[in-house]
Amino acid sequence: MERKMTMNVVILQGHLSSDAREQDLESGSLLVRYEVTVPRDAEPADSVPVAWFGPPKDRPGPVTAGDEVVVVGRVRRRWWKASMGQSVSSTEVLADAVVPASDRRRVAAALRKVRPALE
Repeated sequence: MERKMTMNVVILQGHLSSDAREQDLESGSLLVRYEVTVPRDAEPADSVPVAWFGPPKDRPGPVTAGDEVVVVGRVRRRWWKASMGQSVSSTEVLADAVVPASDRRRVAAALRKVRPALE
């Protein structure tokens, strides 16, 4: 039986809408949240929530509101029950890398990691 190839790869380039928000989790891991705005020709910009779990200690930083970044990761949709019992969901990008767009070396390294999935 032939196995079909599947992939979940996201590459964004845009500006941070606000400063990154860091949160220490009970597990001891760090969660960093971003909001990335991606402009589109003749249409409203897309605002994309990004979550980066356990970013490396040597990550470039700090990136702040207005900085242009490249995000490499995957899409995730979460479901839960709200206080009134209704099902709600949110969709976000789970980042494998968030790097300043001006740092071409780090951008190239992040893109190399996903290239096999795109070929």
